[in-house]
Amino acid sequence: MNVTRRAQFDAYLDELRQALIKMSERVEKSIENSVKSLKNMDTELAKSVVEEDIEINKMEENIEDIGARIIATQQPVAKDLRRIIIAFRMANDLERMADLAVDIAKVTLRIENEGLIKPLVDIPRMAEIVQQMISDSIKAYVEEDIQLAYKMAQMDDEVDHLHSQILRELFAYIAEKNQNVNQALQLCFVSRYLERVADHATNIGESVVYLVQGHRPDLND
Repeated sequence: MNVTRRAQFDAYLDELRQALIKMSERVEKSIENSVKSLKNMDTELAKSVVEEDIEINKMEENIEDIGARIIATQQPVAKDLRRIIIAFRMANDLERMADLAVDIAKVTLRIENEGLIKPLVDIPRMAEIVQQMISDSIKAYVEEDIQLAYKMAQMDDEVDHLHSQILRELFAYIAEKNQNVNQALQLCFVSRYLERVADHATNIGESVVYLVQGHRPDLND
């Protein structure tokens, strides 16, 4: 690849990176707003999360279009091709995270007239961790930082621990109170949704390691 063509190729790659960064920021915000809507019983905020999912889907399509254009016009090979294919996978993981944010927002809408059975503490903490995981996983891709990618496993363990703790507390509440069972179960679902977001962020970490080292570890193990 000559110097001029390489410069054009690098410009295309930068366009791809910037699109991924923008999408990840939008997904982070969706997760933040979905949990905030639940914590504050803010139905308008919940509805906005649901409505904005269409825009995130379009961002995934844009990333696919950019990558397809690079492949068609530049014919990349080896690591450059892996970088583009991984971008497709990352966009898909981000889109699924956004879907999970919508699922959380829909919980807010389902229980809007009930009032929370208890103030939310651990669920917002989970949300903070998964938002950081999204940010770090994208940064790991952009900078090809495998140490940051491997950090996903540690953060995923924190999320798993909180998820287990939330389930124990909610099941104990159901057994003791035998009331507001539906809401307790809905909150269990929210915890599970956030745990799945963390899994998708960990998938991105695995993709980064594959990009840099040529093998895919199991960071969810």
